[in-house]
Amino acid sequence: MAYVISDDCTSCAACESECPVSAISEGEGKFVIAADDCTDCGICEATCPVSAISAG
Repeated sequence: MAYVISDDCTSCAACESECPVSAISEGEGKFVIAADDCTDCGICEATCPVSAISAG
């Protein structure tokens, strides 16, 4: 299951540049992960400074 970004996201963009498949993009008020593109690698979760990303 794809990773998800919670409302705790501060839109710092740290995760976007680390995603190896470019599944993360800026959404409305926070970043979002395209579930169809996410490969469940977990790099984004480890990168997020506010722990706003978790396995969906």
